[in-house]
Amino acid sequence: MTDLWQKAGSFWEKGQTVTSSVVSFRINCCCPLIQFKMGEFESGGLGRVTVYSIQGCPHCMQAKATLGRLGVPVCDVDIGVHPELRGRVKELTGRSTVPQIFFNNIHVGGNDDLQKLAPEELQRLVSLVKEEPLPADAPPLPEKNQSEDTAGETDRDFMCEKDELADLVEDLKHGSVIGCHRKGLTLYKKTFTGNELVDWLQKDKSMARAEACKTGQALLQKKYMVSVNGSGQQDSGFGEGKDAMDTLYRLLEDDPHSALNAGQTASCSPIQAAELSLLLRDMILKLFSEHLSADGKSVDYKGMSMNPAFERYCELAIQLQRVELLSLSREEKLAFFINIYNALVIHGNLRLGAPTNMWQRYRFFNYVSYLIGGEVFTLQDIENGVLRGNRKGIAQLRRPFSKTDPRLQMALPDAEPLIHFALNCGAKGCPPIKTYTPQDIDSQLRTAAEAFLENDDGCVVDSGKKEVRLSQIFKWYKADFGGTDEKLLNWVLEHMSESPKKTSLQGVLSAGKTKVSFLPYDWSVNSSH
Repeated sequence: MTDLWQKAGSFWEKGQTVTSSVVSFRINCCCPLIQFKMGEFESGGLGRVTVYSIQGCPHCMQAKATLGRLGVPVCDVDIGVHPELRGRVKELTGRSTVPQIFFNNIHVGGNDDLQKLAPEELQRLVSLVKEEPLPADAPPLPEKNQSEDTAGETDRDFMCEKDELADLVEDLKHGSVIGCHRKGLTLYKKTFTGNELVDWLQKDKSMARAEACKTGQALLQKKYMVSVNGSGQQDSGFGEGKDAMDTLYRLLEDDPHSALNAGQTASCSPIQAAELSLLLRDMILKLFSEHLSADGKSVDYKGMSMNPAFERYCELAIQLQRVELLSLSREEKLAFFINIYNALVIHGNLRLGAPTNMWQRYRFFNYVSYLIGGEVFTLQDIENGVLRGNRKGIAQLRRPFSKTDPRLQMALPDAEPLIHFALNCGAKGCPPIKTYTPQDIDSQLRTAAEAFLENDDGCVVDSGKKEVRLSQIFKWYKADFGGTDEKLLNWVLEHMSESPKKTSLQGVLSAGKTKVSFLPYDWSVNSSH
């Protein structure tokens, strides 16, 4: 199930009509809070079904598709747009996952609970909604007096303020400075020396030499250009050190590693990494929700790739090139890199196709990358280098970052095991796609872990055999969960929500000699084509 605490942005279009026989109260960030479409239902019911959901949640979509076939009025409340209701919903249900479904004032539970209802019980609930008026203690809706302007605050738009050096970089790209240079036996393409840059600034931009050197330093500091590995001076500033003006540079966008956001200039003034993460997250979530199947089990990647919103996302991802990372707190770093990882997996699937075998998966996670803050980060770098505290990943012979790698500054001090329930690898066996904000992220991640363990794809307890079957994730990253079966099982128990499954696990563990095995992992691509 998807985390109720996420502040996922809502992108429902103003005036969107709802297909099927569902009556919908559309909670909308772009228009008045409640749109009650009277013509949408024929039942004339006195009550309502209330669904608390968030956009892009597969379980929510499946539940609403099921309810749509029942001919009852449904009020869909996007808890991401109206986080003020989170506490009240948890108080009513005792749960922190979505969807949460009510027939009048009767709490059914989540999507799994809805699907497991006996036909006679489901018919009783449908009749209740159609024949009895809504009781006074019905679950709450958002306040109706919120203004349209206030409702739109969650719909963030990126406003680009052009950087003062952006035009200069464009002129540099079309000048005669950039070319090929040989250092020893190596040929460096799309490069230029410090001397060549200074000479060009003096000749074409009429700068004095001191001003030209200062401009070169500014281009270096703002990460428009980087020194080329193996070409000489690396750590000093522009024009500093012995033979510094012979150092080779290249524009950051000319990254030879084929990062998916390279090839164009990030011309906007750098914005805060946390804010850019939220913008990218909202855009990907919009795409995901628009191209998710009704049952929430597959994604129309082909349709997504042709959506104009995907091109807007790609334009926004370019701004990651020069984003400032060093000021990120631990919480901001977690949210930023988790959101970027999940977005990069989707971007990689759309641009390169999904991996279908072990070798392709290895290449995918070691090759698909973004330029972030002047450095290349692959999916492996983000997961194992940053979020796991620079630990070796699956089939890796060494740590992602060496002691001299500038990306090591981004690594968390220690591995954070909860990230394994937040990262989505694009396969059906992965945890669902979610999005995260720095505020209270540890609680958000713990809720994601609870939801994963609640699902039988994550954990199965067989009391009769005294056996616990876990997702392969716990096998691959066993070191993050303590390193031994005993510590692993205790970790699982501590991170389960109160449920019959937890009670069963407690009983198995108290009996001793618990067997641990691992469930098959579904690597099939979650694509509808």
